[in-house]
Parts: sequence; structure tokens; C-alpha cells
Amino acid sequence: MAQVNTKMNIAEKLKNLPQKPGCYLFKDKNANILYVGKAAGLRQRVRSYFQDSRPEHPRLRAMINKTTDVEWIVTDSEVEALILENNLIKEHKPRYNVSLRDDKSYPYIRITNEDFPRVFVTRRIVRDGSQYFGPYTDVKNVRYTLKTLQRIFPVRSCSYDLTPEVIRKKKVRLCLDYYIDKCKGPCEGLQSMDDYAKIIDRVRRFLKGKTDEIVKELKEEMTTLAQNMAFEDAARVRDRLDALETYRNSQKIVQSEHVDRDIVTVAKEDDDACAVLFKVREGKIIGRSHYYLKKVEWKREKEIVEIFLNQYYQKSDEIPREVFVQDTIENQSAVEQWLSGRLQRKVNIISPKIGEKKKLMKLGVKNARYLLSELKLQKEKAKNYIPHAVKALQRDLKLEKPPVHIECFDVSNLQGADAVASMVYFENGKPKKSQYRRFNIRTKETPDDFAMMKEAVKRRYTRLLNEAQSLPDLIVIDGGKGQLSSVTKILSDLQLQHIPIIGLAKRLEEIYFPGINDAQMLPKSSSGLKLLQRIRDEAHRFAITAHRQKRSKRTLASELDAIAGIGIKRREKLLKTFGSVKSIQNTNVQTLVAKGHLPEKIAKKVVAYFQKHPIE
Repeated sequence: MAQVNTKMNIAEKLKNLPQKPGCYLFKDKNANILYVGKAAGLRQRVRSYFQDSRPEHPRLRAMINKTTDVEWIVTDSEVEALILENNLIKEHKPRYNVSLRDDKSYPYIRITNEDFPRVFVTRRIVRDGSQYFGPYTDVKNVRYTLKTLQRIFPVRSCSYDLTPEVIRKKKVRLCLDYYIDKCKGPCEGLQSMDDYAKIIDRVRRFLKGKTDEIVKELKEEMTTLAQNMAFEDAARVRDRLDALETYRNSQKIVQSEHVDRDIVTVAKEDDDACAVLFKVREGKIIGRSHYYLKKVEWKREKEIVEIFLNQYYQKSDEIPREVFVQDTIENQSAVEQWLSGRLQRKVNIISPKIGEKKKLMKLGVKNARYLLSELKLQKEKAKNYIPHAVKALQRDLKLEKPPVHIECFDVSNLQGADAVASMVYFENGKPKKSQYRRFNIRTKETPDDFAMMKEAVKRRYTRLLNEAQSLPDLIVIDGGKGQLSSVTKILSDLQLQHIPIIGLAKRLEEIYFPGINDAQMLPKSSSGLKLLQRIRDEAHRFAITAHRQKRSKRTLASELDAIAGIGIKRREKLLKTFGSVKSIQNTNVQTLVAKGHLPEKIAKKVVAYFQKHPIE
């Protein structure tokens, strides 16, 4: 019935969709945003998702089935819709939107916003007026670029705050860089801000790939110095010029045109894609970056290209006047307007069809496919990788296969009250908290740990069997022979006696096996034992936390029960409205009446009670 109501609600909303540009948001029953999209015309685009004739894709169908509400935001133009979409995706990270993998880890070259700017590699962007070049996906390449830059341009490497007062009072002394001619000594006022600014301007142009004009300037400077008999200074400029020429010769010439453009190509397979970006400056490739994208299974390659352009150029300050793509993108005009607005010059997105430019696109696609296959191999290796500690545990416990999936149980209670059992889940030797489970014990309120452990284990594996879910490779019980025996009987009743199970006693780290009376000891230095200890300690921590929360909740709730006129329903409504008993304590009579919907007489009793019995 609820599903029918949901469909009716969405159908009603679809009728009111405007034929205007904007963004649309699909939400689930908990109001979580599943997907954010943009459209030149909201009505046509959003309705298309719910048409029976739309070609189905399992991931797309799953998203639509989970959608219980649709919202939209109207904008004045497609460009505004594109910008809003980028911001919403960045803020909410919806489950079904395509995203760049590990996009925060890519390094940049930063030019700081200071009187005497510094130049260094960073992975952290601080919007303080500093300028960033990148992101770079090849760390070796960015290190080589920075090293070359430091050989060519005398830029300070220190991190001092060189304010006019610091320089005037000579608080910073000259370092080795000054004496080997890698810095001109701005810290002691030996270099003016204007002269330093000219060097930083060259650094910016160098990072943008404008090396031709820098070469010309250095040659003119060298000639002038030689004419003025400053041969040592001329030789230094010559060395810098040689370093720059070496760097330029390492770059591949791909076009006779002295143009600046980015070449973007994409390859897709299953749920992964790889985008390759060649930076062409003055006709030379100055760098190749690659980015992996996930959750692309139901997207076409041209859609992935557009998504990549939106996400990449939102973060990058380097925007060329031309961007080559392998196929025409759907919202090309809007993306061009957005990029043009950021560059303050016209930006064209072009899809070459013939000639050398088309060959260059094929080269990009070939690179993307190669890198994507490399990702698949890495995934396969990671899938088959088993840590040493897991292998050691297999050896120590004499298991038939590595215990990749381990579940560990513990119980926590206070004389049988507020009893809670916990189960933690470790995969490949690491905790997987999304699989942790808590069990509020129902059987009895007596301090019977055996019965509590039996209940938790029975509920866990009965459910796994009913839902046909995968079973663990090893079960660990926090306790000795008694706890293990009680649980073994439950597994036998469920016909799960084939699953390896052990008990781990705390006192001497003794290990108990089913059917064996004597405890076994593992070597203290064994990484397998250390893994077991980690798992046991995590189960204990998780159980204790759950028990304390349950006890605290019961104790606080009982405070309300002590007030005449507050029954179960009123207590639940008050806790739902104000969030906690402490919040209720800090609320006045008028608010309790207005928001808590209490009669004034009862509200006064609540306030009077907490004045006499305040909660710390």
C-alpha cells in the first residue's frame, strides 16, 4: 500500500514539473538524496526516468525503485543549473552520481599569496588567494617539474613569513640557497618585491606551458648581461636556459600550431571508467593525467566525458581556450558558457572527426583503455590478496582455508540487567563496521552469560540462513570452554557445525576448540594471535558501549516515569520532540505546553520535578 501511495505522490509531482532549466533531486524514504541531475527542460528529463518504455539498467532501476520523492530547483539558465548540480553533488555525495575516485589525494603545485610567494607541492587546497596548478596524477612528474622549476628560477624554499618588519629587522639570516645562487636573499632585503614578482610571473607562465616566451626573455637577458661585461651573471642565466631547453625537449611535439588545448578521452567497462587528459601547450604535450570514475555502469561514454569536464574544471584553475573530446556532449553549449565565464575568454569544446587531431583522440582512447585494464588487474590482485596475519591465523588454528571473514561475539550486562550482545565483523584482518550487529537480549534478566551468548548466536545465524546470506570462515566466542560448548550446540542444531569456531579466554589468552578439554596456547609473537586479540577487544568495546547506552537511556527515561501525569505515550512524545531528558529539564513551562503539547498543570509538574531532582 505504501508503494502505491509513493507512486501516486511522484505521479502527482511529475504533473507539476516546469519546462525550465534547473536541477532535480531523487530522494529515498529517509529523505536521503540518491541522485542529483540537471536539465535544460526539467519536465521532459525527469519524466523520462519514470516512463515504462525507458531502456532499463539494473542500477538505474534500483535507484528508481528506492525513489519516494522528487524535488527540483529552477534556475535562470543551463549554466546556472550546471554550477548548482556541481555544488549539490559536492555537498551531498549522492549514492548514484558518478564520482572521481580518490579525487582529494591528487597533488597540486601551489604558489602562495605572500609578499614573497613560495612554490611547493601540496595535496591540500586553502582558498587564501594562493594559486594552484594541477591536479597531477603522476607524482614523479610533478616532482620533476618542481625540481626543474627550482633549477631555472631563484625562488625561496624557506617557510618564513617575510613581512617588511621581519626583513627590516633582519630576523631571518641568509641560508645556503643564497650562496649557491638558488635564492637572491629577499629575507635580508637583498631582492626587491618587484624583482621577485617578475620571477614568480615567469614561474606561473612556466607551469602554464608558456616556455617559448620565457626562453626568448632569458636569451635577451643573457645577451644584455654579456654586453655589459657581467659574464658571471650571464653564465648563470645560460645555465638556467640550458635547464629550460632540456625540459622543453622532454615534451612531445604533437601539433605545428602553437595552441593551448586539453584533450579529454574516456574508456568505460562495467562500473568503472578512466578519463585521460593530455595538456597541450604551445603545440607540445606538457603532461598526461588520468582519473578513475566509479558508478558509471548506466552512463554512456559521452555522458561520462561531460561529467568529468564538470568535476575536473570545477577544481582546476587551468582552463585552455580549446577542449577536444571524443564525441559531442549533450549540454555542450552550457559547458562552454560555464568554462568561458571562468576563463573570461571564449572556450570551445570540439570533437575532431578527421586528420591528425582525430589520430590524437585515438591515442588518448588507447591510453584510457590501457589504464582501465590496469585498474581491473589491481582490483583482481586486491581481491585475491590475503594479509600475513590472516594466513598466520589459518596456520595456527589449522584451518582448511584462510579466515577472510571472521565474526566475534561478546556479551555485556550488569547483574543480568540491560543485557546486550555484540558481534563485530572483520574482513581480511580489518574491521568492517557496516556489518557490526547488536542484540538486545530477550531471554531472561539473570546474569547467565551462557544463555545470552546462545541467544545472540542463534538469532544471528538463523537470520543468515533465512536470508541466504554468506556465512563466516571463522566464529570467535569471547569466553572459555563453557561459552564455547553452549554455542556449539546451537550451531549443531542449525546444521552449521562445519563452520570453524573457537573460544578465546581473556586471562591467559587461552584458545578452546570444540570437543577438546584442554586449552591451547598460540605463540605470543604470532601475528595470528595478535589479530584474534584485536578482534576480541573490539567486540568487548562494542558490547560495553551498547550496554552503557541502553542503561543510560533506561535510567533517564525512568526520571520521566517518576513524574505524575507522564505516561508511556507522553514520555515518548517528549523525548521525540526535545531529543533528551536533559533538554526537557532545561525547557520552561510555556515551551512544554506549546511544543510538547502538555497541559499547563502537567508542564508545571515537570519543571518543578527537575528543579528538585536536577540531572547533572
